[in-house]
Amino acid sequence: MSKERLYLFDTTLRDGAQMNGVDFTLHDKLTIARLLDELGVDYIEGGYPGANPTDTELFGTARKLGATFTAFGMTRRPGRSTSNDPGLATLLDAKADAICFVAKSWDYHVRVALETTNEENLASIRDSVTAAKQKGREVLIDCEHFFDGYKANRDYALACARTAYESGARWVVLCDTNGGTLPHEVERIVADVTQHVPGDHIGIHAHNDTEQAVANSLAAVRAGARQIQGTLNGVGERCGNANLVSIIPTLKLKGEFADKFDIAITDDKLKTLAQASHVLDEMLNRAPNRHAPYVGESAFATKAGIHASAIAKEPATYEHVKPDLVGNHRRVLVSDQAGRSNVLAELERVGLSVDKNDQRVNRLLDEVKEREAAGYAYEAAGASFELLARRVLGRVPDYFAVEKFDVNVEQRINAVGERVTVSMAVVKVKVGSDSLISAAEGNGPVNALDLALRKDLGKYQKYIDRLELTDYRVRILNGGTEAVTRVMIESQDETGARWTTVGVSPNIIDASFQALMDSVVYKLVKAGAPA
Repeated sequence: MSKERLYLFDTTLRDGAQMNGVDFTLHDKLTIARLLDELGVDYIEGGYPGANPTDTELFGTARKLGATFTAFGMTRRPGRSTSNDPGLATLLDAKADAICFVAKSWDYHVRVALETTNEENLASIRDSVTAAKQKGREVLIDCEHFFDGYKANRDYALACARTAYESGARWVVLCDTNGGTLPHEVERIVADVTQHVPGDHIGIHAHNDTEQAVANSLAAVRAGARQIQGTLNGVGERCGNANLVSIIPTLKLKGEFADKFDIAITDDKLKTLAQASHVLDEMLNRAPNRHAPYVGESAFATKAGIHASAIAKEPATYEHVKPDLVGNHRRVLVSDQAGRSNVLAELERVGLSVDKNDQRVNRLLDEVKEREAAGYAYEAAGASFELLARRVLGRVPDYFAVEKFDVNVEQRINAVGERVTVSMAVVKVKVGSDSLISAAEGNGPVNALDLALRKDLGKYQKYIDRLELTDYRVRILNGGTEAVTRVMIESQDETGARWTTVGVSPNIIDASFQALMDSVVYKLVKAGAPA
């Protein structure tokens, strides 16, 4: 049986940019556009030409993309002709393959926001589609507030959708702009719309204000829609948009959709999904969501020992899909709840071969539980666990020894009369027969200590030159000024590989130094540095 085609429309660069804290440069937009194109989405909405200098420049030059690059903008303004609307003219002149017009479909908004008549709004839709078609563009109409409009005045909402289609729009996109519609409502309303506009011309644009955007998008497909709009990682205004990173594998791997529909994303490209998700997070300078479906670090993580034992026998017992299909991997967490199965599975994952009856496994498990009782958290610090395991197994070279370190924090008046706080650290290390002393100032004592430690490690310096600290988290484990502190440090190297290390101490500087040391040693181990 032949499958129907589903189309994916990404609006990360336009609607995603509406999220608080997201601000794309032109370079960012071009990089993300290439990322999306390589992934295989059908449409990439680049932005709103004329609305800001970045988007105007983006649409001022042609791009070499396989996807349909789309410009976004308003239909012609009430009371103006298509030839006398500067905003529409800018949109029509943009170097874009398609134009997505946003149009009102709720009569309340027509009256209050546009301050015009229902008939004039329909004429605006009709005229805008016609003008874009005459320019040779593919046309989409985003029917803004469609579901709220349908509930308030079904006939008028349908008239807007029908007018767009009959005027030549390739896609009539039904938008849940306020994000308050529920899946059963979406399915019922979209099914009704398909009686007036063919389903292969209907799209869905869902917002996530009730945590239903993905469910609403899938409900629309069940009801007949054949285009899904969304964003990478669900970025978007307020609570975000439908998350394509969750939708894509669901369409590819779940029988209800995979057996009926084809999408342009191949199985090989699906395996790059986790990487694409993490690249966007990196560009936004934020840590990836560990608990994200399919691609998160914890998406295929198992903590309880009885679950790990079952997974070792048959992964399908606790996994709904194979993690490698989406570019992820299985993680069996090592914690105070872990059993031998967890430890053995994690040792196998990191490439440490050991007989399951080896008594060192019991020793390692006992040490993990003892250290976690003291405050360590190895389930979130895989690099520190691997080093602990290697040390128990006798497989960590003695690269260098820290003989002492000193950290000073001084507040003083600088040369221009400002009161500033300066941190300085001095670290003395022994590498082979060489004693090396390094000093550094930093933005706080931990940063100074980090810089001093990595400033000169003799023959090992070339292995850590491009190592950098990307995240630093502190948790106080009990109350009072003598509280025990846990520090988690995330590091990254030149390959983009990330790892997390942990340190615990009543002294925050000492805890930080433990985590920093583990990070450096882990990098040397992974780089194959000689002892």
